Amino acid sequence: MDNKAAVMSPLKALEQRCEKQGQSVAMVQPMGGGELQDYTWARINDEARKMAAYLQSQGVQKGDHVALVSKNCAEWIIADLSIWMAGAVSVPLYPTLVAETVRQIMEHSESKFLFVGKLDDWDIMKEGVPEGVKRVAFTLAPRDALNDFPNWGDIIRDTAPIEQVAEPAMEDIATIIYTSGTTGMPKGVMHDFQSFSIVGEKMIKVYNLTPEERMISYLPLSHVAERVAVEIAQLYVGGKIFFAESLETFGEDIKRAQPTVFFAVPRIWSKFYQKASEAVPPKKLNKLLKIPFLNKVIKKKVLGAMGLDQCRIALSGAAALSPDIITWFKKLDLEILEVYGMTENLAWSHTTEEGDQKIGWVGTPNDGVECRIGDGGEILVRSLGNMKGYYKQPDKTAEDLTEDGWLHTGDVGEIDEKGRLRITGRVKEIFKTEKGKYVAPAPIENRLSTQPGLELSCVIGQGMGQPIALLNITPEEQEKLSKGSEKEHFTKELEALLTRVNHELDPHERMTTLVVCKDAWTVENNLITPTLKLKRNEIEKRYADDIPKWAKTKGVVWEA
Repeated sequence: MDNKAAVMSPLKALEQRCEKQGQSVAMVQPMGGGELQDYTWARINDEARKMAAYLQSQGVQKGDHVALVSKNCAEWIIADLSIWMAGAVSVPLYPTLVAETVRQIMEHSESKFLFVGKLDDWDIMKEGVPEGVKRVAFTLAPRDALNDFPNWGDIIRDTAPIEQVAEPAMEDIATIIYTSGTTGMPKGVMHDFQSFSIVGEKMIKVYNLTPEERMISYLPLSHVAERVAVEIAQLYVGGKIFFAESLETFGEDIKRAQPTVFFAVPRIWSKFYQKASEAVPPKKLNKLLKIPFLNKVIKKKVLGAMGLDQCRIALSGAAALSPDIITWFKKLDLEILEVYGMTENLAWSHTTEEGDQKIGWVGTPNDGVECRIGDGGEILVRSLGNMKGYYKQPDKTAEDLTEDGWLHTGDVGEIDEKGRLRITGRVKEIFKTEKGKYVAPAPIENRLSTQPGLELSCVIGQGMGQPIALLNITPEEQEKLSKGSEKEHFTKELEALLTRVNHELDPHERMTTLVVCKDAWTVENNLITPTLKLKRNEIEKRYADDIPKWAKTKGVVWEA
């Protein structure tokens, strides 16, 4: 594969955007209280150049590591650009990390500087920042950060822009992205400018993106998928990014954005489906859609209630999406296309093309990507977006990345006659029951996820006679149950769910029990990752004393 094709760096792409669309609004930032602030391309470039000059004045040199921790906002992206302009390497941190993990990452990455932005829990993070690290507070940073550190607005006002932005070499490291990891210390994935440049230019061609696109940025920019699909895509094509203000305002935020391109993880699509199903049950919707003069009106109304009536490209990734949900949205003329990628290949692996959807499959290899099935059914990918390696972990790099460029994904799958890929599980998640039969939990959890009222499910069964599923229910369902009258009804719904899902499974996969756990699984209690993936080992450890008892029961059990 030719990895040395002539490409345009993200900084050169920004320069091009300014030449072509300098006065066009590129970002819309909610400031609180209904106030919105527009950022033109010219403003983005000006603030990035000023912040780059400030970084250099504070001693940041070429190749230094600069961390940033914030929820999504305009200054997150501008800070990323300023780090590159200063010749440094950006190290994004998830905005939900605890102090211990903040310290682990900052010390491991040797970050010398930190941008502190829009955060809900800065108090539980700040003790993790090593002494001596210089800091800057974004405009929307918590009050104590604004009081303690130099402020973004003051720096922009008082600093002259960097005179000369050096074009980075393609082999220079652009970023170190620490994986959220379901076990142990996060790994620092290194990507160079070559990867960003190639993926940026190729990505916009997959769905024929135009400068008229609108996107809403709400999944963490510290995660590779959002960073590539939002920040990098916009640099190479233009378009407008709307930022979400908060979880509570998300419904209004998305309606304001009216995105033409929308990427979500299965949990988000599931929430859309569940809320819409509560308003218009699937059977009723099917009847309404059969009425000719109501058909288009109903479709527009249902999608409009989600803010998706202008969406032309709907994508899902990070985990398998329930076939029921895909089929339901398809009836509304919104085709959710599943995609596949990971931090280690800059999310550049497989894409389902419009009109070529095969439900349960994640599409064909992207341009410049090769895929094959290795030992034990493991998916191997050789991609133009593949990482340079793990920072300070040469042994782990050699384990996951072969000398000739094949990445061990850790996923198990198969390839059909058209080259489409289906992921059937994770190598380390597949367990063996006491009968010696192997079970992949993810597809079963995927089937359970369509049930209204369920937030997450974790199927376990290592060494057990049959699998069981531990369930987490939504806050809304918790509130209903607290009133006392709903528990019996919900139990019956779960019993029906157990029967229905088991009917779709092979005998050795069938669950004996659904256990409703009383406490929520959160990032804070270390049961899910910042990207909402289950920490299976931690979940099993938490319920270890009760699991043997639950494994001997049948039906629906409520944790005492």
